[in-house]
Amino acid sequence: MTEKLDLDHLRQWIGRTSEARDIVTAQLVKGLRATLFQEIGEPKPGDAAPWTAHWCLAQPVFPMSQLSQDGHPTRGGFLPSVPLPRRMWAGGELEFFAPLRVGDEMTRTSRIADVTMKTGSTGVLCFVSVDHLITTPRGAAVRERQDIVYRDISTAPSSAPAKPAVPPVAQHRESHFADPVLLFRYSALTFNGHRIHYDRDYVTKVEGYPGLVFHGPLQAAFIVELAARLHDGTAPKKFSYRGLQPLFEGSEFSINANDTKAGMDLWTANSAGQPTMKGNAVW
Repeated sequence: MTEKLDLDHLRQWIGRTSEARDIVTAQLVKGLRATLFQEIGEPKPGDAAPWTAHWCLAQPVFPMSQLSQDGHPTRGGFLPSVPLPRRMWAGGELEFFAPLRVGDEMTRTSRIADVTMKTGSTGVLCFVSVDHLITTPRGAAVRERQDIVYRDISTAPSSAPAKPAVPPVAQHRESHFADPVLLFRYSALTFNGHRIHYDRDYVTKVEGYPGLVFHGPLQAAFIVELAARLHDGTAPKKFSYRGLQPLFEGSEFSINANDTKAGMDLWTANSAGQPTMKGNAVW
């Protein structure tokens, strides 16, 4: 870390707002359905998009000259200028009111809700929480809290890995293969230039990961769609989730669910069955 993290300065961003608009197109819906291993079909005006289609809409667009080495926009602007090199999607909470539909003109209103700091095993962590409200002319579609974590690149020697826990047993499970094309497609759909998802040289030689990193929101999207299918196509009223460990390209991954009295426990897991993201949903 080259700069001291000044939390008081970063908390000055709390309360800042931003608004963006977009249109749900049939082509976007086809691309997202294909990426989520759904029946693609020929979406018509009024047809429902996948439940997390809002993550593909109204994404910020910056000129190439304003991008950092990692492919993200340079720090500052709407999001606080956190002087830590790694930025990841840590988790969040979603409330679904209605699906987005082909032809909808949607608006996303965003507000910086909180900026906090703590120390973890890799050093200082800075968390930025952003509240989003996605609306259409029919009213609210999705309310979201997005948690972003910033951290340093650890230079400490790795400790011996802990003995893996016994993988949980799932009542409902589906599996797919995490290949580079899947990750590239989702990066394209979300206009996400973060190089850890598509540039193997960068992610292994600069950030030190063993391979391309699976997107956090893509894991969450798979979880939400499985939960909805298990409830006759109805998305949960509320879905809370958080990342546990990175999921990498090159192996099978699974989406899992267990019924509970209150709703469902849901998680993604790597090829060894170890959870990489977990969440719970209520209807």
